[in-house]
Amino acid sequence: MPTPGSRRLVEIFERTAAVMEAQRDHLSDLDGAIADADHGMTMSLGFRAVAATLARTDAQRVTPSEIFRIAAGAFLDAVGASTGPLYASGFLRAAQRLEGTTRFDEAAAAATIEAIASGIAERGKGSRGEKTMLDVWLPAAEAAQQALRETPGRFWPCVQVAAAEGAEATRTMIAVRGRAARVGDRSIGHIDPGAVSALLILEAMASAFEDGGPDAEHQ
Repeated sequence: MPTPGSRRLVEIFERTAAVMEAQRDHLSDLDGAIADADHGMTMSLGFRAVAATLARTDAQRVTPSEIFRIAAGAFLDAVGASTGPLYASGFLRAAQRLEGTTRFDEAAAAATIEAIASGIAERGKGSRGEKTMLDVWLPAAEAAQQALRETPGRFWPCVQVAAAEGAEATRTMIAVRGRAARVGDRSIGHIDPGAVSALLILEAMASAFEDGGPDAEHQ
């Protein structure tokens, strides 16, 4: 069965891989201020592996749910650090949420953002305010659902504003999770690299919609 939504998802993962590679050094510099300076390499490796695996997949013959299952496996295989299981869990939760659909429109995107956020939160036993990627994913999920209900014509601007504000908010937080927690109060004043990379993922998703993306006419 043709699945134009899957082609859009492949485009999103390709864009994400490209931006992670372009921002690899920046993300690692951010990470170096409070942790081990490897976040840029981790995200680049993970999403390059996803993009490479999907490049060998016929997106016309798999569903969006299957795309996320493939992405989860590829990311986890490539990334052994804690980020690997977190994003793999988020992608698997998105796969469950999208079961049975061939579309990837804004409603599906909202469900995906919420699923990734909840999957990461459950796997990492984390919450908002802890200076992590969840400070982007959780407010973005809330904004996505609100935009669908109230301002569907401004769906992606609303999501991006919430995500950007969430990332910036981590600058004033004390890290309590991961390697950054070892520096305690000294993490104040530094933006969290995981929050920045989460923002980059959401921006890649938005760009695929705003530029039309593959098969936009079917969405």
